[in-house]
Amino acid sequence: MRRSRLQHVTLAVLLMLGSWSAAGTLPAAASDSSDSAASETASPGLLEPMQRDFGLSKAEAEARLTAERDATALLPTARRAAGAAYGGSWFDAASRRLTVAVASDTAATTVRAVRATGAQVRTVEHSARQLDATKARIDRLGAPSGVSSWSVDPSANAVVVNVVEGERADNDVLRFVARARETGPVTVRTVRNEPRTFAAGTVGGDPYYTGNVRCSIGFSVHGGFVTAGHCGRAGAGVSGWDGSYIGTFQGSSFPDNDYAWVSVGSGWWTVPVVLGWGTIPDQLVRGSAESPVGASICRSGSTTHWHCGTVLAKNETVNYSQGAVRQMTKTSVCAEPGDSGGSFISGDQAQGVTSGGWGNCGSGGETWFQPVNEILGRYGLTLHTA
Repeated sequence: MRRSRLQHVTLAVLLMLGSWSAAGTLPAAASDSSDSAASETASPGLLEPMQRDFGLSKAEAEARLTAERDATALLPTARRAAGAAYGGSWFDAASRRLTVAVASDTAATTVRAVRATGAQVRTVEHSARQLDATKARIDRLGAPSGVSSWSVDPSANAVVVNVVEGERADNDVLRFVARARETGPVTVRTVRNEPRTFAAGTVGGDPYYTGNVRCSIGFSVHGGFVTAGHCGRAGAGVSGWDGSYIGTFQGSSFPDNDYAWVSVGSGWWTVPVVLGWGTIPDQLVRGSAESPVGASICRSGSTTHWHCGTVLAKNETVNYSQGAVRQMTKTSVCAEPGDSGGSFISGDQAQGVTSGGWGNCGSGGETWFQPVNEILGRYGLTLHTA
């Protein structure tokens, strides 16, 4: 069924594309179009939320979007220049530049090569390889519920273990933290709440339904869409916002991962669009280039609609009550029940599908998403792009 909530610009794009769905076999390639970049910085759908959520002027928001796009494009080159000395990277909102960490014993020629790419350089004690190895060892420990998540923080040059406020004195938490510290460089921080997924019972909005569970569509792929794994198991039927049958979960993984894909049929088709919910224009999807830590990012979901924030961490392990989920990206964007599976997007580049978090869009919170490129690669899907 055609989504009547899509705006006229979306329908025009559908007519130009002239193709609704096809079998996909390969992950999407990242898009690097100067034309799309220009439209990105001019789009009120991006500028207005950034002005609101970051307290920026229009000019400041435009400058940040341009700088983030440049940092995203620069990262692969800077990382290759660093080689084995690479210690991680992040976008520095203050300087509007990509910062690349390199190990303290790095040869001067390597440091110069990284600087020559245009990136800022910070010298650190531990390489990214060492930090990733530390995190992998912590992944094998098994965490109590008072431990929220853990990930490599390149700017701290350590693995950050997040402990729920009020649980730091718990004996199981203390034992876990002590064992984690034995694995390598670890920093402990406090968070307000335990993480939870954002599925919900049947209520209104523009969702999809699996039984009495409501979730949100992530991104269209050729042949269907990707979403969160905790929303449904393989073989489960899916209905749309109008109650009509959409298709079936073809693959699903949760916990350990939190991703799934749903085949589309029965008169439904796929479109390269993220809903703006009337708050902003619907956003076209042109690729899936991964934004760095520190970059701005926005989310669309069937409960709280459109909100923006910042990428806080990557490859974070999240300790849900149902089990740990790995390789997640953490953001400062809020979400609420029913937003699960929804789209995380930076500019016109797909980033991932909403998994869970803590807090709400009244008082704030944090969320995690499963990166979309991992989902595409896992199931051999092709992102539907404009």
